[in-house]
Amino acid sequence: MVSVDGLIKKIVSPLVDYPDEIQISHHESDRFMEYHLRLNEEDVGRIIGKHGHVIQTIRTIVYSVPVDGPKKARLIVDDEKQ
Repeated sequence: MVSVDGLIKKIVSPLVDYPDEIQISHHESDRFMEYHLRLNEEDVGRIIGKHGHVIQTIRTIVYSVPVDGPKKARLIVDDEKQ
């Protein structure tokens, strides 16, 4: 079974300036297994990309990984400004 945390880190690390500050936390709901990605605030824009294309591509890859049971994976970028 593929570790979703490891997959996210492997994809995101080369794209950011501060790979040591990547943090992933989990939240489970009835329908989703949510992976919350926290980055250095300077790296958030790099991960989102122009018009959201970079994060959409990362989400497509993460969503294709099967998780336990009928739940689906969901990737959320936590922005400290919220």
